[in-house]
Amino acid sequence: MTFADPTHTQAAPAAAAPANAVRVRDIRLDFFRGIAMFIILFAHTPGNFITSWIPARFGFSDATEIFVFCSGMASAIAFGATFDRAGWVLGTARVLYRIWQVYWAHIGLFFATAAMLAFLTDLEITTRNYWGQLNLWMLFVEGEHWDNPNILFSFMTLQWVPNLFDILPMYMVILAMMPIVIVLGRTHFALLAIASLTLWFFGQRAFMESLGLPYLNFTAEPWVGDDDWQRRWFLNPFGWQLVFFTGFAFMRGWIPKPPVTPVLIAIAAFVVLANIPLSNIGVREFGFDWAREWRIDNRQWISKTDFGLLRYVQFLALAYVCWVIAGDKGNRIRAGTGAFGRAWNVVLQIILKVGQQSLAVFVVSIFVARFNGFAMDVLERETATVLAVNAFGCGCLILTAYLAGWFKTTPWKPKEVR
Repeated sequence: MTFADPTHTQAAPAAAAPANAVRVRDIRLDFFRGIAMFIILFAHTPGNFITSWIPARFGFSDATEIFVFCSGMASAIAFGATFDRAGWVLGTARVLYRIWQVYWAHIGLFFATAAMLAFLTDLEITTRNYWGQLNLWMLFVEGEHWDNPNILFSFMTLQWVPNLFDILPMYMVILAMMPIVIVLGRTHFALLAIASLTLWFFGQRAFMESLGLPYLNFTAEPWVGDDDWQRRWFLNPFGWQLVFFTGFAFMRGWIPKPPVTPVLIAIAAFVVLANIPLSNIGVREFGFDWAREWRIDNRQWISKTDFGLLRYVQFLALAYVCWVIAGDKGNRIRAGTGAFGRAWNVVLQIILKVGQQSLAVFVVSIFVARFNGFAMDVLERETATVLAVNAFGCGCLILTAYLAGWFKTTPWKPKEVR
């Protein structure tokens, strides 16, 4: 999933292809972004049993890696071309404009969700405090244990990053790094690799504390002070930039695409399969106590907050396997012939549309996920009810994607000026 715009994937220069060649669109990026959008909806719905079986339960990485990696790839398309065509200054201006858009999406999403949760909590049929579930006490209750008379200012300046609302701030910080990344990548890719790995290393809390060095991350609750135990951003941008700029470098051509060989396929498959016993499924379903103990003893290697190294390794292996399975330009996931092929084509087009409109879809998914949690509470969590509520949520994402796509065509303008 990604928030870059435009949504089309990178194509080879026209001069490199014969004049009469038919250009085939690579659908893999949009496809996997779309899949990630649905997974994120399921994962953020409280009490959703489907969450127990999403891909994240079978490995260290989850849909967040898909989100960030694909964001890097799409940003290379959307912004990299601007840097190439219009120069560094205008390329930077476009990045700043996108940060501005994402910032207001973050602000609007939070206030819309907070207002909905306050409304739902006050309903007579409600037995739970829904804004309390997101730890929004400091917004609704005058506190005795915190000193922050200007909570709204803290939120607007990204000093307070509430639970659940951390991915867009992380994305904004990483976007702000892009102009420097462009300079480093153009100078020599080794400079970019060293800078990215250094930032990642200084964003590893366990390592930094063991060395007595400063730890890079932002505080999330400024009224607490800067104590060692204070909550930091749940998604540390200094750690997560590594996977973002990996995707960025692949799409820019700074990292060549890996060859498809039996040896690489076997290695990647082994990493993915060997990870399963150590995953959530291994602990929960297989009952591996040794795996539970291993996860506790090695938390820094699989940390989601700081983007632990094993998450990176497992995700790259999984991404390679999926890339190979999808085939060149996604040929293996394209619709076939016959009734099944036609049905799959409908599903595929929906997934691609959702992947193409990721910012609008993501914002709606967070809002709808909290509402779906409320709906499951009120309607009781029978299997049929849970499936129906999830289907409703998916329908909201699909509707959002098609509406956002329609608005982007500016249908109110004459065709000749679109």
